[in-house]
Amino acid sequence: MINRSDVLEAERRINGYVRRTPLLRGGTAAAPLWFKCEFQQHTGVFKARGAFNRLLAARERGELDPAVGVVAASGGNAGLANAYAAAALGVPATVFVPETAPRVKVERLLGYGAAVRQVGAEYAEAYAAAMECVEASGALFCHAYDQLEIAAGAGTLAEEILEDEPGIDTIVVGGGGLYAGVAAAAEGRSRVVAVEPFNIPTLHAALDAGQPVDVPVSGIAADSLGAWRVAVIVCGANTDPCTLERIPTPAY
Repeated sequence: MINRSDVLEAERRINGYVRRTPLLRGGTAAAPLWFKCEFQQHTGVFKARGAFNRLLAARERGELDPAVGVVAASGGNAGLANAYAAAALGVPATVFVPETAPRVKVERLLGYGAAVRQVGAEYAEAYAAAMECVEASGALFCHAYDQLEIAAGAGTLAEEILEDEPGIDTIVVGGGGLYAGVAAAAEGRSRVVAVEPFNIPTLHAALDAGQPVDVPVSGIAADSLGAWRVAVIVCGANTDPCTLERIPTPAY
């Protein structure tokens, strides 16, 4: 179970390691929108928040061996975040990515000093290889989205949003770990809406089945967003995902 206290602890822990990103207003006077500018975060993505929370918490518990470091599986963005955090803390990182990962992401991983292993065509195959490496090496595993500390770190962006604009009544996010953290942070203060690609319907499939299930993935974003099932941690994010309100998909 993840709750707001986990997010507040993450906020304390990662203070000084991540950027507080701006919240910019758009839309109209009658229908205002705000955009949380996580593209200005370290590595250009919110995942740096969870990566630092995971590594720092593990170090506090004595679980982060500086000689072995961390292992991550990623379509690219989570790998970048964990490679950056590992470099900042002075520990090695090995990142498993699909063979389809964009060259620019692989080059950036190498630039952060990470060892890069390209395995399979989809995230799930890279994940399986990463788990084998963890078992053999004893490295700390940093999941792309499905760990409490990863989700709690991601949820810190919701704390910033509601500090800057307490009147925001709906926060729209994509990604299971991000949803879990934001839902925990915003509980009782703001509605949270999760979105996902048509071709990677992990949450919709879980709602239909009553539990997380594997789904086939496809599309141009499959290398980065191609997890086969929704995050298990979503089940502990305030409500069972199978009782969440389903919002009809608008036609464009």
